[in-house]
Amino acid sequence: MNEAGVNKAGTGDAGGGRTVLAVTMGDPAGIGPEITAGAWRALRAGGGPAFVVAGDDALLAAHAPVRVVADPSEAAAVFADALPVLPVPLAVPARPGAPDAANAPAVIASIARAVALAQDGRVGGVVTNPISKLVLTQAGFRHPGHTEYLAELCGVPGQAVMMLACPELRVVPVTIHVALRHAVDGLTTAEIVRCGLTTAAALRRDFGIAAPRLAVAGLNPHAGEGGVMGDEETTIIAPAIAALRAAGIATSGPWAPDTMFIPPARARYDAALCMYHDQALIPLKTIDMAGGVNVTLGLPIVRTSPDHGTAFDIAGQGVADPSSLLAALRLAGEMSRNRRSA
Repeated sequence: MNEAGVNKAGTGDAGGGRTVLAVTMGDPAGIGPEITAGAWRALRAGGGPAFVVAGDDALLAAHAPVRVVADPSEAAAVFADALPVLPVPLAVPARPGAPDAANAPAVIASIARAVALAQDGRVGGVVTNPISKLVLTQAGFRHPGHTEYLAELCGVPGQAVMMLACPELRVVPVTIHVALRHAVDGLTTAEIVRCGLTTAAALRRDFGIAAPRLAVAGLNPHAGEGGVMGDEETTIIAPAIAALRAAGIATSGPWAPDTMFIPPARARYDAALCMYHDQALIPLKTIDMAGGVNVTLGLPIVRTSPDHGTAFDIAGQGVADPSSLLAALRLAGEMSRNRRSA
């Protein structure tokens, strides 16, 4: 490992084995700057990864001491004393709680820069601060969210899978940001299988689980009650379960969605495949809202994010909780280490 902080193999390790991650700016009018500073204060003395922010140094300097760096390799050396920043300047000054589409290009550039650093092996992974999809869309951003944009940047469009994780539960929604009626209409056996295969591979590579166990939720109440409440379990979901088992993955289900998230049930699987967005996110956020992490599976890089939004309503008030960002940073560091040791 070289003394600059990135080893020659490009694994994003800092001197002494500390992983260096890239953190994106997120919407500058949201709570991203505050929680980034809070995470830096929690991690600066050690006990987790170091990170460098691709963002506006003047914006961040209002919340923490900042050191502008030219390369992530400099981050570890300054991290104990200042927040390392790779400058991505804003077009106009940010005002807390007042998002401005003029700053959308900088938000997008921050994501692209962080991803490029991870692709080059100069950081161990990317942790993204929350963005406003509405603001970016107003500026011409054509992606539904982070996940789709990251997949395109990484050259794997349509292959990314979203996981939400906390210490007690991991969930994967098969359909994501679509209206519920469209989620039901669009649910297919092939998509369940794709998500299951990607999830199992990630559990092995990124989470260190040698023989992952998947639980597949039903779509209808009581998992269809034998067809009385719907037949998607038998026509769509059961064939997917059979295909995943045939691929050598321990897969159970269809589970009744109203009972599969209680503690005894959760002990029987490593991740749950859920049929639509809220079926996955409601239990995860109920169990651990502060510690929930959004993980993108199926990418050639590690990417995590806090499991909350921009919180424009509390931005600038000094009350934002960095817990979810801290959890995202620690999980990204763990995933990066697991990938290196796989």
